Amino acid sequence: MSDSHAAVHSPDHHPELRHHFMTMEQQQNTASLGMWLFLVTEVMFFGGMFCAYLVYRLKYFNDFAAASQSIAVGWGAFNTAVLLVSSWTMAMAVRCAQLGKQKLLIVFLLFTMLFGSAFLGVKAKEYHDKFVEHHVPGADFSFTEKLLGHPDYVVNQYHAQMFFSIYFAMTGMHALHMVIGLGLMAYLVVATARGKFSTAYYTPVENIGLYWHFVDVVWIYLFPLLYLISRK
Repeated sequence: MSDSHAAVHSPDHHPELRHHFMTMEQQQNTASLGMWLFLVTEVMFFGGMFCAYLVYRLKYFNDFAAASQSIAVGWGAFNTAVLLVSSWTMAMAVRCAQLGKQKLLIVFLLFTMLFGSAFLGVKAKEYHDKFVEHHVPGADFSFTEKLLGHPDYVVNQYHAQMFFSIYFAMTGMHALHMVIGLGLMAYLVVATARGKFSTAYYTPVENIGLYWHFVDVVWIYLFPLLYLISRK
């Protein structure tokens, strides 16, 4: 019997160790590298939208500022606080996984899901408000708000509609990533309840935690860029 074959059937062989890895540490490092590479592609994806937004914001600053002032900054600030807390609970969940505290891991995952759901609920309210105010780009779009400090300035409807198109595109894609994150955490809760993770194997918790932190960081940039243009 070869050494590799014996290793596979060794009593010390972890059931989650895949056949193409020699050790759990090697498997974890490879998975972490894969997650970081995936997040790099996500940075490029969101980066394209950020660049498009910044170009048009510089070109049509007054119109974008006027459109931004119609968004409830209070709700945006609330959602920012919610996501910051969710990042802490996710970090605690990862720590619990490292220490093998399964019950606490489930508790912190559920709290993270609760905060994520609260964020999406607030975002749904904001979308509803924009629909009622006819600020959703399309045939019914209408923007009558004035630029604060410049009551005589006439806001260009096309430019305002451009702002809301970018707003819905960026926050919508962010919300989609949030939904995916909640689905992944639901998987973690079920897997933890089934005893899948231990101090020797918690890679999925760690990698999904990285994903969640990335989604939170994206919002940290979205909030000031979309909500705080020329606020007084």
